[in-house]
Amino acid sequence: MEQSIYYLSIPDLLWIFIPVIVVIFIFHLWNLKISTPIYAMFRMFFQLILIGYALDFIFDTEHPAVVIGILFIMLAAAGLIALRPLKVKTNTDYFISFLSVASGSIPTLIIVIFAVVNLDPWYNPQYLIPLSGMIFANSMNAVSIASERLFVESQRPNDLKAIRATVLQAALIPITNSLFAVGIVSLPGMMTGQVLSGTSPLIAVRYQIMVMCMVFGSSGISTAVYLSIQLKRNSRAN
Repeated sequence: MEQSIYYLSIPDLLWIFIPVIVVIFIFHLWNLKISTPIYAMFRMFFQLILIGYALDFIFDTEHPAVVIGILFIMLAAAGLIALRPLKVKTNTDYFISFLSVASGSIPTLIIVIFAVVNLDPWYNPQYLIPLSGMIFANSMNAVSIASERLFVESQRPNDLKAIRATVLQAALIPITNSLFAVGIVSLPGMMTGQVLSGTSPLIAVRYQIMVMCMVFGSSGISTAVYLSIQLKRNSRAN
């Protein structure tokens, strides 16, 4: 490959906002709140600009304490955002969410950095932070779906085991679909990035297998922990 990454200019980047504008227009036509997608897009834009500058500094650091601090902030944010679908949230709910995301994410991350990738040093931010982000985000999304589905299912007459099975299955639908679709319907982000940067597709495939396994495992464990704690709380309350 003569050119691994094509230069992306700001004017070129603006073209991709056309489908975004179309979706916002559909929201308007269907009498939905356009403020939500507009706010989400602006927040995404500024968050990515800020993280770009932050990563420039973080990738140059040689202090594990700085990297651990960043990971804790990411984990705490994941625990908070996971409960966004719920209208009523308590401090206990937030703690359970944080604990659940951490329970699935941290052991999985340890396996990845010490057994699979063998990072040297283990806190190398150029690898650790992106890998952590993928694990935290998928666990967060699974817990988020679980929290919403648990609320809905709890309103129906059903035993706890049936609720637990239904919610766990629903929470893992996105990542399970990704397992079925990878390589056929889509080339996931990490594999695409590596191929674009000139990495051998066969090496990129190995990394993608690692990614798919780690996000499925962390998501499933986080959801199981969340449901176990919340269902136990609900049974005691009743």
